[in-house]
Amino acid sequence: MEKERETLQAWKERVGQELDRVMAFWLEHSHDREHGGFFTCLGRDGRVYDDLKYVWLQGRQVWMYCRLYRKLERFHRPELLDAAKAGGEFLLRHARVAPPEKKCAFVLTRDGRPVKVQRSIFSECFYTMAMNELWRVTAEARYQSEAVEMMDQIVHWVREDPSGLGRPQLPGAVASESMAVPMMLLCLVEQLGEEDEELAGRYAQLGHWCARRILQHVQRDGQAVLENVSEDGEELSGCLGRHQNPGHALEAGWFLLRHSSRSGDAKLQAHVIDTFLLLPFRSGWDADHGGLFYFQDADGLCPTQLEWAMKLWWPHSEAMIAFLMGYSESGDPALLRLFYQVAEYTFRQVRGGGSGQPFLPRRARARLGGGGKKLGRDGEAHPVHLFHHPPPLLGVVPLQV
Repeated sequence: MEKERETLQAWKERVGQELDRVMAFWLEHSHDREHGGFFTCLGRDGRVYDDLKYVWLQGRQVWMYCRLYRKLERFHRPELLDAAKAGGEFLLRHARVAPPEKKCAFVLTRDGRPVKVQRSIFSECFYTMAMNELWRVTAEARYQSEAVEMMDQIVHWVREDPSGLGRPQLPGAVASESMAVPMMLLCLVEQLGEEDEELAGRYAQLGHWCARRILQHVQRDGQAVLENVSEDGEELSGCLGRHQNPGHALEAGWFLLRHSSRSGDAKLQAHVIDTFLLLPFRSGWDADHGGLFYFQDADGLCPTQLEWAMKLWWPHSEAMIAFLMGYSESGDPALLRLFYQVAEYTFRQVRGGGSGQPFLPRRARARLGGGGKKLGRDGEAHPVHLFHHPPPLLGVVPLQV
């Protein structure tokens, strides 16, 4: 027990330092002081190599700044709050394609003109998260009004009428449900209901509905988590039905752990640990080189996604959060050991070059000729956005040792 405590304390110190390093990089290089919002395509040295602004990432960065500001005392700094408010105001001015309609753009120009729209709910989800967190740190009611109005619109699109998303109903399209949709809705239920009894009660049944829809993705007698199922919760045929995303399953796992904790459902907690944490980790971990595969096929066939064997940062981030949360909720030391396994691999493979911006090389299977090859200009790997770096750090820093 003493050795375990010492190891966890060492990781707390390490990730605390990493969090400071990462935040220093983004605070220095990502702020657009002319137009507002944030640059997110940054090189290792902080140079901007594309000034397009993705609404997902704008909302995520506002959320992250606000979350750090109110959760960790050392980030309770006026410059962080000012940057979050500037990002939020940029979203208020430009995110919606045709106000007063709620549909948000996916990509904006640097000065806020819409470039592309996705026929999905995810820009709107991250807009909602940003506005709710801004309300929490500023107490300005207009931000909360934006969050609740957008939340209700998202629920309408998902559960009543999706026509506002602009997605045509094609006769040959298979009716399916992606796990991402109930996952994000459950995330929003938790976000808006945090320390808010009125909204927690308002969305309680929605949270249970989301959990049930996510659990439908456990298929094959509990031996596989599939990314897509039919609207009735049955396995689909073909590549779409066999598609697996280990990182996404782990992310769904910690969403469900939060839900089970709030609901006081110990049976659900145990089921989630077995099926959404341990199962996708065992199938998704590369036994030869380490790390989580990006995509898999449930029958062991070659996935249709050409990047399936890449090792991206974000699945490892989700795994670290999931195993820390699982350990915190259950006290099972095996989950803490899995956190160490993932964290040691990830921090060993990250190449930040002292910049504070993590770059993760992707190592493919030996038969694909990967062998640790780095992808990108001048040998650089792909940069990691702020949203997928601090969360595991936030998870371990407050953990009681």
